Amino acid sequence: MYEYELQQLRTAALIRRADHERRVREATRARREARRAAGHGAAEHESHSRHFRRLRWARAA
Repeated sequence: MYEYELQQLRTAALIRRADHERRVREATRARREARRAAGHGAAEHESHSRHFRRLRWARAA
């Protein structure tokens, strides 16, 4: 009987841990989506205006 109770405790602990990890993933996903939605209204070219594709100076030979 003692082993059965230990197994029940382990099972309950694993279920609680899995539930906690699932809630953490959901919260992370929700924060990420909120950041994306908040940044969606900004013009994309403005946020990357400082990145130049060409070099400022010509390469030295």
